Amino acid sequence: MSEPFEPTSDDVLLARIAMGAADALAALFRRRQGDVYRFALHMSGAVAVAEDVTQDVFLIVMRDAGRYEPGRSTVAAWLCGIARNCVRQRLERDGKWESLDEETGGEEAPAMVHPDPVGELVRGERVAMLRRAVLALPVRYREVVVLCDLEELTYAEAADALGCAIGTVRSRLHRARTMLAARLAALSAAQPRATGPSRTAEPTLPLQKRCMA
Repeated sequence: MSEPFEPTSDDVLLARIAMGAADALAALFRRRQGDVYRFALHMSGAVAVAEDVTQDVFLIVMRDAGRYEPGRSTVAAWLCGIARNCVRQRLERDGKWESLDEETGGEEAPAMVHPDPVGELVRGERVAMLRRAVLALPVRYREVVVLCDLEELTYAEAADALGCAIGTVRSRLHRARTMLAARLAALSAAQPRATGPSRTAEPTLPLQKRCMA
């Protein structure tokens, strides 16, 4: 039985997709669908939309793989650019979502005993708070936070995905982080204070550290 086709280069995969290789499309989907899905989820706040956008992106890849120009951008940035257009079309058509779906769509984790259940609840609340704060940003600022802070693209990659200058990415990201910090502070202030020693030292989420950097 032959091994599954899994070349090391995204560029090679796209070249093969442009020639009609279905195995290359499947390999690229396995490798990059998570990135596309997360971007769409952070941008839209809706699991169903993220799933639809992910499917739409790879249908476009199947059709337009030949339009990718190696060396001009990375495949990850190119895919995010496609996903960005798909998400914007949905935002314009369906309007703005207010909150993130609670369903993750993933497999259930095995049961665990947490030594600090209140602390676990606090961490969950902080993740939800961060998601709400990101979704509250205007789209142009939400995009740069998702691309640079959550998806960890470089400024150059984000600029390519957005079709703008690197300086524009920098200025928007600076403004977005300022707005995000204010929004998180407002949400934190609105949270009821709980009594109990476990609430006195709340850990900072790594995700939040990146956004506030």
